[in-house]
Amino acid sequence: MASDHVAEFEAHRPRLFAVGYRLLGSAAEAEDLVQETFLRWNDADRDVIRTPAAWLTKVLTNLCLNRLASARSRREDYIGIWLPEPVMTDDSALGPLDTAERRESVSLAMLVLLEKLTPAERAVFVLREAFGYRHREIAEILDITESNSQQVHRRAQAHLRERPRFDASGDQQRRIAELFLDAARGGDLPALERLLADDVVSSADGGGVAGAARNAIRGASRVARYFAGLLDVPLPGLELRVVELNGQPGMLAVVGDALISVTVVEAGDDRVRRIYNVLNPDKLRFLAAQCGLVARNWRQVIEDTSGSVMELRAARFRE
Repeated sequence: MASDHVAEFEAHRPRLFAVGYRLLGSAAEAEDLVQETFLRWNDADRDVIRTPAAWLTKVLTNLCLNRLASARSRREDYIGIWLPEPVMTDDSALGPLDTAERRESVSLAMLVLLEKLTPAERAVFVLREAFGYRHREIAEILDITESNSQQVHRRAQAHLRERPRFDASGDQQRRIAELFLDAARGGDLPALERLLADDVVSSADGGGVAGAARNAIRGASRVARYFAGLLDVPLPGLELRVVELNGQPGMLAVVGDALISVTVVEAGDDRVRRIYNVLNPDKLRFLAAQCGLVARNWRQVIEDTSGSVMELRAARFRE
């Protein structure tokens, strides 16, 4: 029956999305390619497919490899810093995150680092490290030899050898994120600086659409001033929520039903060490849908609700 093969595909859909997201760093593109995989599944002669899970993974992975090849040139032309799309993970959208290794595999820091790899290296690394595929299975998926898969995996590991590791537990990360949020919301610069590591790095993705710093901001003093400035505009109805994003504490900035920005904080030794701020509304659509919200450009929301940024700052100085 037609419904049987649809039901079988739907049983695999969550895992396929989890693979696609890790390979692409984009929830929207992962969804597109999962749907393309379904279309191919729908047209396939399933009588000759011995292992549906393996067949579907192979189709999806190769679609992702093709997309990664074209994405490299598009990201070179991207305005400002490119960051992955944040995804809420407390509902297991990206599969089980019950180990430190699995949580790391979806962290924004790891997804940013994976951009350094070739498409083949990224595929081998993700399938091996995040999903535990054996090299024989990876070889079948990528149409390479088992020894070649092992060599590609070693190259990927070498490229990622210097990746930073922060030792704060999930509870510590959340506590530090909440302290950071309170200090930023209150404009408490001294408290903000105390929470930031001396070598803290803040990266923002506006995509040339939403206002964002186009270069990374480094150092506790500069990052503290930057975040205090972001919240200096008195935006009526602004709500800041702490949630789990990509296995780490994240903060949503919400006005009414609009999601206008996301901040993800990575901490270690009771200090914030990395901050990722996503403001490009195109990068927020999947997360907004997860939360029952709509993604909007924060500048447009400010203008719609309270007038221009300059008018608001002028009003603040007149107070």
